[in-house]
Amino acid sequence: MRVIVIGAGAIGAASALALAEAGAEVVVVDRTGVAAETSSRCEGNILVSDKGPGAEAELAIVANRAWRDLSARLDADRGPGQPATEFEAKGGVVVAFDGGAEALDAFAESQRRIGIRADALEADELRTLEPHLSPAVARGIHYPDDAQVQPSLATQAMLARARRLGAELRIAEVIGPVRSGRRLAGIVTPEGAITADAVVNCAGPWAGEVAALLGARLDIRPRRGAILVTTPMPQRVFHKVYDADYVSAVGSSNAALQTSTVVESTPAGTVLIGSSRERVGFSREGTLAPIAEIAGKATRLFPFLADTMLLRSYVGFRPYAPDHLPAIGADGDVPGLFHAAGHEGAGIGLAPTTGELVAHAVLGAVAPTDPEPFLPTRASLTEAA
Repeated sequence: MRVIVIGAGAIGAASALALAEAGAEVVVVDRTGVAAETSSRCEGNILVSDKGPGAEAELAIVANRAWRDLSARLDADRGPGQPATEFEAKGGVVVAFDGGAEALDAFAESQRRIGIRADALEADELRTLEPHLSPAVARGIHYPDDAQVQPSLATQAMLARARRLGAELRIAEVIGPVRSGRRLAGIVTPEGAITADAVVNCAGPWAGEVAALLGARLDIRPRRGAILVTTPMPQRVFHKVYDADYVSAVGSSNAALQTSTVVESTPAGTVLIGSSRERVGFSREGTLAPIAEIAGKATRLFPFLADTMLLRSYVGFRPYAPDHLPAIGADGDVPGLFHAAGHEGAGIGLAPTTGELVAHAVLGAVAPTDPEPFLPTRASLTEAA
């Protein structure tokens, strides 16, 4: 079976890999290149700590396990000159200041009931794990299964593996559909038509626009986020550390600016600082306010950051679904069209299982978890529009 995957970000690369491993002939089409947009403008989170009970948490638990095997296979399989994925099973620490401890504990207890490891930390245990935390932090929960990859490198590694299995990469823009009756039979690019038995829309924040080009409707919207990067330093942050406000920001439907604190070190010695969320379309203007808020909140969590130099800051666009679940599966109106989009900030972490769900939908391969909650035809997605 010949399958076109539109988008060479993490979700497109994971889908291409799963399809190629299942025996499909795969053509990946991206207008810019591998990991050129969202997947190079994020932190590489592989989290279970921010997921409350529900379908996404179940998907995240399976994906978290899958990444441990996948990253090892990708690193062992890499070609000459190809860097490693930088997978780190570093664990996460979620903290609360005065007044937030009770809610933090209640959330952790709900997660334990679905099998997420969440260990409450006394003050001395918290300081042992993160000695440079502000003394104002009142409570912490340790999530030993949280992990991280370098997102661009991991995306490149997945697609490199798919290409070694025969997948083809073409740099081209999708400008229209190829049809066989009602069925989608490929795509049109400025260089000509590419035909296929199935097309998978993995265009991230642009997935709604791509769906419209192909005659479908998919309500995926861009949600802008900013990240700060410090100059390299001796390691002083040992886990992914974020405040409890991050969870509520992830689940919010508010279009206005929301910021929370996420801080972590990288193998290169830099510190990544986030995060912000706001719906401003694809505008890159007016980023000073979120950057200033992020910086201010980060110094409250780790006071040493106030005297740290920034190397750079950058913004990217996350694919936001109004009901806060990714859309994975067959389109309801256009035969031959499938979608895998709407993961927002969880795309890196959910990539392996998303790819397997795509292979299930397109080829009938075994599904890693129940696909029903993620179908693009679900009422919660169409009613939330």
